[in-house]
Amino acid sequence: QMDLCIEAFGTSKQKRALNSRRMNAVDNDILNNAVTKAATNVIDAKGVTALVQDVAQDDVQNVSIFLPPCNEDADKPENVYKFEDILSPAEYEALRVPAAVFVNITPEEITKKTEDKSHCSFVLEELKFLPADEKRRDHKARCLWFLDTLIKFSYLKVIKKKHPMDPECPHIISRKLMKNFTSLTYNDGRVQNLISASMKAKITAYVIALALHINNFQTDLTILQNDMKLQESRMMDIAKAMRLKISKAKGLTGLENDQNHKLGTLSLPLPVQKAPGNQRKRKKMN
Repeated sequence: QMDLCIEAFGTSKQKRALNSRRMNAVDNDILNNAVTKAATNVIDAKGVTALVQDVAQDDVQNVSIFLPPCNEDADKPENVYKFEDILSPAEYEALRVPAAVFVNITPEEITKKTEDKSHCSFVLEELKFLPADEKRRDHKARCLWFLDTLIKFSYLKVIKKKHPMDPECPHIISRKLMKNFTSLTYNDGRVQNLISASMKAKITAYVIALALHINNFQTDLTILQNDMKLQESRMMDIAKAMRLKISKAKGLTGLENDQNHKLGTLSLPLPVQKAPGNQRKRKKMN
């Protein structure tokens, strides 16, 4: 009835808006019908079982797609995942100011941060072993600050703010997080940034690569897994895709009941990457 009133008595602007809304409704119906028809055709052509297998295969392949650039011909472990591919020189320089809080941290402050759980377990543990050398101490502090920020960023889902992290996060780092570690999604009539499952896997891969640089190319994957709030199977999939050698080690006292921890080691020559057929079998869907 309102539309009929606008047609009869509305202003030119109201009539244009009404026509536009009707055209959009028609376009949406056409699009929805086309998508439904295309999906039906694909299902009829391939069958549900084949489609489920394709999705499982894509999930395996997606892990490798979002890894940091890998130099398989590297002559040293540090050149397999180059530090510059994790943090550019400009980004590294921008970390100098916020990371100063780690450079000058005291044992008492570490204890308080541990009680407050203001940082992830990996970072809190590594802060206890900062080098005495000023240059190396500053380098490790910057790496730990960025790793902690990456992990906290991974906890977000749909990001509605342009700068979602704390105010001390440099603009160049905030921009890097939004550009490299989120997917675009359309929701409630607007485009939003989303941390999808594939983006979570990408963040995890970069966290592992950075942890390897921090820890002389051997790192405790279980601590990182707990910090990232991932299942062990997912963490192992990503670590193996990154060509790490997995071994068992006793965990840190007091962490997860001193559970057996998995160590990831990056060494040369790199392990041969297994074919997708060797992946875990998934439950069949009826």
